[in-house]
Amino acid sequence: MAITAVMGAGSWGTAFALVLADAGNEVRLWGRRPELCEQINDRHENPDYLPGIELPAQIRATADPAEALAGAEVVVLAVPSQQLRGNLTDWGGHIADTAIMVSLMKGIELGTHKRMSEVIAELTGAGPDRIAVVSGPNLAKEIAAREPAASVVACEDRAVAEQLQKLCHSEAFRPYTITDVVGAELGGTTKNIIGLAVGVCQGLGFGDNTKASVITRGLAETARLGQAIGADPVTFAGLAGMGDLVATCSSPLSRNRTFGEKLGRGMSVEEVAAQTRQVAEGVKSCQSVSELAALHGVDMPIVEHVASLIAGTMDPEQLVRALISREAKPEVR
Repeated sequence: MAITAVMGAGSWGTAFALVLADAGNEVRLWGRRPELCEQINDRHENPDYLPGIELPAQIRATADPAEALAGAEVVVLAVPSQQLRGNLTDWGGHIADTAIMVSLMKGIELGTHKRMSEVIAELTGAGPDRIAVVSGPNLAKEIAAREPAASVVACEDRAVAEQLQKLCHSEAFRPYTITDVVGAELGGTTKNIIGLAVGVCQGLGFGDNTKASVITRGLAETARLGQAIGADPVTFAGLAGMGDLVATCSSPLSRNRTFGEKLGRGMSVEEVAAQTRQVAEGVKSCQSVSELAALHGVDMPIVEHVASLIAGTMDPEQLVRALISREAKPEVR
C-alpha cells in the first residue's frame, strides 16, 4: 500500500479518498478551507459535501498542501478542472519527482483546449508513465455509500495502470485498466455537456425517447472528436464512455443534469449557478470542447448548442428544436 495525497476535499475527492482508505492506504486529504479540514478530522465526516457518511480513520485532512504532499507516492488531483493550472502553480513544487499523479478531473481547459493530463505534464514536467486518469460511472454519493461500482484507470504505461488498479480496488469499487488516456479524459468531459442537454430535455418535460436520442447522438459526437484527436473508439463503448454518460444523464445526483434541468424549467445560468454549491463542469467545458471540435473540423451540434445556451444566445426550446430540425442523414458515416 502507498502514502497517497488527495488534493481536493469536494464530494468526489472525499469519496475517492474513502475508496483508497478502504483499500488499505494512508490518505492525506487536502482542502482549501481549514475549518472544513478540522471538521473532517474531528467528526470523520465531510459535512459540506458528504453529510452522514463516516470516513475511515486512515483519512487525515489538512489545509496545508506541503503537509499533504510530503512523501506522497501517489497524488490524486480532484480540484475543479479550470482551477488545476492555478493550483499546480501554487503547490505543484511540493509533489515528489517520482510521484504518480492521478486525475479525477473531467474538463478541457479554457483557452488552451488542453486535457487535464496535458496541463499536468506541462506544469510538472512528468512523463506519461507518471500521469493517470480515473474515469467512469462514479457518482460521489453512491461511491461514498459503498454501493458497487466500476471504473477505469487509464495510463499509457500499462504497469502503472495496474499498480494504481491494486491501490484503489476495494470490496465495493472495481477498477479496470486501459492505456487510452485521451479517450478516458474526453469521455469524462463530454458526458457532462451531454448531461446538461439531457437535463434541459427533462426540464422541458420531454420523455425518455428524447433523452435517449440525445444520449446516443451525444456519444456519437464524442466518438467523432475522439477519433480526430487519437482516442481508441473502443473506449467510448466502455465505462469511461457509455458507462459514465448513462450515469450522468440518468441520475438526479448528477450536477450537470440537474443544472440543465433547472435551465429547462426557465432559470437563467446565473440563477442556477448562484444556488449551486458544487461545480457543474459541463458549464465551463462546453465552450472549450466546442472550440476543440472546430479546430479539428468535427461536427458536434449538441455540444455547440449547449455552449450557445450557456452563452445566452439560445434558449432551451431553441436548443431542442435546432437538434431535431437538422438535415436528415445516415446514422453512421
